[in-house]
Amino acid sequence: MNLVPQVETAEISDAALDQMSGGTVAIGAALIAGDGQFGAGLHAESGCLGLTTGVGASAIHGDAHTTVA
Repeated sequence: MNLVPQVETAEISDAALDQMSGGTVAIGAALIAGDGQFGAGLHAESGCLGLTTGVGASAIHGDAHTTVA
């Protein structure tokens, strides 16, 4: 009696394997600065998952005027 488990194997293409494993990772970044303002953002994506984050700040130089509506 043979008690060794039997497994059937099949070959798959690299493209099919990439789709099953989530594909490749895409990353993008942006940095913007000017006139006392600053902004930065990051986006990462892999398969059906995505993550986006960002931060921004501004500063007023010289005479500051505030308007409240």
